[in-house]
Amino acid sequence: MAALDILNSRPDGATIARGFEEVDAGCWEDSGDVVVYAGRTYTFPGTQAEVTEHYRTAMVRDGWNPDPEALPGELCFTKEDMALWIVFLTAERLAKDGHGSRPDLTTGASYSVSTDSYVNSGTEAGC
Repeated sequence: MAALDILNSRPDGATIARGFEEVDAGCWEDSGDVVVYAGRTYTFPGTQAEVTEHYRTAMVRDGWNPDPEALPGELCFTKEDMALWIVFLTAERLAKDGHGSRPDLTTGASYSVSTDSYVNSGTEAGC
């Protein structure tokens, strides 16, 4: 999962966030299902609309399908047995995830790109 090219795709001007230089990857088991995951976090001085435009284009070009049931403002895609989300960061989300106050991640349109896949469970990828 950590080697997926799409995790390194980013709009011009986006940089890997300080403290998030390595791809966050691993696996976990919950209720008998095994899930592998990977993610990157970026800082971006532009707008959420610019990030959205970049990923909608890049994801389709890479064979990912947008979730037709996604709510406005949500970015989720599926490909084979994988799901991928683009999540814009807020001070509240950072605190909830244990990253404290990070002004560099709450200005502009900082965001994370995360993907996961259920292993040998027969569960289809979904958002």
